[in-house]
Amino acid sequence: MRCAAESLKKALGVSIPGIYEMNRNDDTPSTRKVRRGVRGGKRGQGHRLQRAGRRVRRPDPRAIRFDDTEASLTSAAGLVGFAAYVRRLGVDRALRERFAHLKTGAQVVYPMAAQLRLLLDAFVAGEGRVFGVESLASDPLFIHLAGGFVPSIDVLYDDLMRFSEAEIAMLEELVAEHGLARVRGKGLARVHVDIDSTVTEIYGAQEGAMVGPNPRHRGRPSYHPLLARVAELDAVIGARLRPGDTSFGEADVPTIRAWLERLRAAVGPDCVIVVRVDAAGDCTALFCAFDELGVLFVVKGRQTPDLVGALAAWKAWRTVDIDADERATRQVATVVFGRGEWREQGVSVRVVAVRSRERDTGKQVYLWPDLDFSVQVYLTNDWHAHEDELAHTYDARAGIEPLIAELKGGFAIGKYSSASFDANHAAFLLKLLAYNLLRRYVEDDVPELTSWRVAWIRRVVVLRPGRITRSGRSTILRTRPLSLPMRC
Repeated sequence: MRCAAESLKKALGVSIPGIYEMNRNDDTPSTRKVRRGVRGGKRGQGHRLQRAGRRVRRPDPRAIRFDDTEASLTSAAGLVGFAAYVRRLGVDRALRERFAHLKTGAQVVYPMAAQLRLLLDAFVAGEGRVFGVESLASDPLFIHLAGGFVPSIDVLYDDLMRFSEAEIAMLEELVAEHGLARVRGKGLARVHVDIDSTVTEIYGAQEGAMVGPNPRHRGRPSYHPLLARVAELDAVIGARLRPGDTSFGEADVPTIRAWLERLRAAVGPDCVIVVRVDAAGDCTALFCAFDELGVLFVVKGRQTPDLVGALAAWKAWRTVDIDADERATRQVATVVFGRGEWREQGVSVRVVAVRSRERDTGKQVYLWPDLDFSVQVYLTNDWHAHEDELAHTYDARAGIEPLIAELKGGFAIGKYSSASFDANHAAFLLKLLAYNLLRRYVEDDVPELTSWRVAWIRRVVVLRPGRITRSGRSTILRTRPLSLPMRC
């Protein structure tokens, strides 16, 4: 393990602290990913203390004296770097241009753009609700960035309720703009777009909270947001909050078409776009839209009775994997099958089936009584790729699930505090904008942490202790520097 780390460091010419690296004071290599070095912490000293015959003893906390006279300490010093980066991107100006009209007049104390920036800072710092601003209202740095005064949360709730459908559309475009900015200019030959919805339970009387499909809490009112991400970068390029009784289908085709048109403008005409959707995407209108836009799709097929009958009768299976006893464990086929609505709409769909003995996740469908194969069906307009390749392409769609979990855990997209659906929609989009902006910030200014999840990025980059002081007309923030790996 140590040799591998040393070889990697020599090849890159950089220092990689704390990841599969030899403890400088130990004789045995550590096999854990230690990230404390990035925050300036010391590595464990267990073996050295063991050789010295020493044992760690915790001090008596009662012997530590309190001195609460320091009022200039902040727990979120990293907000300064983030705010400076966002200002360079022109986000503050964009918020003024798009939403200043929501609050006008000489009596306005808290302009709308300033309110939205305050909420973005709060979401980046880890507060998932508007009410969380109350915990930041005593932080001197947060107060300073807010303009010297933090408004009442009632004012923030009222401001979110000013959003109508037009402003929500502009805010969603801003979310997509900063998601697509990470894709634009990368020169990608192929991008994969994953579209999925999730259920967020509502424990109140919020507008739009309806009873709908909810596999975990049946009968519980919920919202049913729809998201699109570019898998190569985990960038959110489209989002929409929907009432809980809304299912995925033909009504969402205009929305998805708009998302893909924006993506095409960002990646250029030569990039291959592959859209992946679960069985909810088995929709003829959606297939027609994909064909018109010139994108490929791989969709999990709904196993309707006519399709199941065609699979059960199909004989031309090809083996792609065998076990030690040379028994087929995985077989594929392109099944001749077409629904009447496909023919009516003139859409050509390839039906790919994969049957396997080893699949132990997802819905299991066994069609052959003398064989222990379960079967999965994929619908696509790609007539050239191998069936097994298409199946693996679809399976990679599973990456959107960790992203949704991260958005729920790191940005609380499942928490809605306002009684107004439009206000909740606006807060939902602001959280996604905070996610895209934080990812852009890390990718551009702290690329060493690009592969980290938001929880760790927030600990290392944003939630840093510091002291804010003033000297003359200058504001100074004193904080501990990051011990990041050297850049190439």
